[in-house]
Amino acid sequence: MIEKKEIVYEKVVLIGVIHREQDEIKVKEYLDELEFLTYTAGGEVSKRFVQRIDVPNPKTYIGSGKLLEVEAYVAENDIGTVVFDDELSPGQQRNIERELRCKILDRTSLILDIFAQRAQTSYARTQVELAQYEYLLPRLTGLWTHLERQKGGIGMRGPGETEIETDRRIVRDRIALLKKKLLKIDRQMETQRGNRGALVRVALVGYTNVGKSTLMNVISKSEVFAEDKLFATLDTTVRKVVIGNLPFLLTDTVGFIRKLPTQLVESFKSTLDEVREADLLLHVVDISHPTFEEHIESVNKILDEIDSADKRTIMVFNKIDQYHHETIDDDDLMTERTQKHFTLEEWEKTWMQKVGDKAIFISALNKENLDEFRKRVYDEVRDIHVTRFPYNNFLYPEQLDEY
Repeated sequence: MIEKKEIVYEKVVLIGVIHREQDEIKVKEYLDELEFLTYTAGGEVSKRFVQRIDVPNPKTYIGSGKLLEVEAYVAENDIGTVVFDDELSPGQQRNIERELRCKILDRTSLILDIFAQRAQTSYARTQVELAQYEYLLPRLTGLWTHLERQKGGIGMRGPGETEIETDRRIVRDRIALLKKKLLKIDRQMETQRGNRGALVRVALVGYTNVGKSTLMNVISKSEVFAEDKLFATLDTTVRKVVIGNLPFLLTDTVGFIRKLPTQLVESFKSTLDEVREADLLLHVVDISHPTFEEHIESVNKILDEIDSADKRTIMVFNKIDQYHHETIDDDDLMTERTQKHFTLEEWEKTWMQKVGDKAIFISALNKENLDEFRKRVYDEVRDIHVTRFPYNNFLYPEQLDEY
């Protein structure tokens, strides 16, 4: 009998700051997301530290008092990693490492680590490697612990600086090589896209972990990897789907996230060409998430960056089976009713009614309202197809025995 190997999670501490642009509620939301990122990367959060500060400390990001508090906790509890919610400068990272004597990551390096774990194809691995090297380049000096004693003066000049410069040159050469490799793959992918013919292209977009891959599997009857972790899908998947007698191409794309590292946006721009070239976007939203409206805003911001904000879009609110609204007791006259108390029916009557031709509410996992979803997608794809090929006619789904 083979014994199951027990998964050992790395003990992690999270750090966030409250300042003029981030109030306490927003910081809690960001740290909740950072905890999920940590879990996805293989870590277990032991404690969170939050400090209220007007401007982050340019040397150590948090104040000296809070840093001492973190240092004591790290030493007492054998913490291996400390993760900051915001991107640290190379200098801040070095200073904090010197004080805490453990591994220091920021949100960017954590996301890069998850991407490195999740990348399956050569293309995705190349994109992630490029992003990692671009992030690493300004931080190379922090890797040379033997240079801590180098303060200049007699006997202190020498090979250290040369080593760093050599490393920088190696990294720059590697970045140039990876960019050339990506350009070559991009040309191949462009040829592949051109060979797909004149089929209408539909792309699934949305925040990470909203159920895009699950929906892809349900519609296309395929086996795209889906998991309740962030960034389960990195590699773009394209499937031919037929609803009724109408074929089209459906693409599952990488999920977006707040504070997405600029290195990743740049590296994955070619992957996002699938979104740019799509005729129709299915913007999938996890309505059960308490800050789903912010998620929509983050996705729209990235769509705008890749010139895809004005595309024909269907808003698909997924995970209705997990949505629970808060209730107020009849005797409780002090609690003010807010959006967290809205039922799904009330949400449908808000701005969601005015998005496109009304938003759709589904559960991809439990297959709720999928007939309405298919009908809506069919109508949109048919409209695009008929505009492109006016002499081709397709039946509506209700005219078919099965679709």
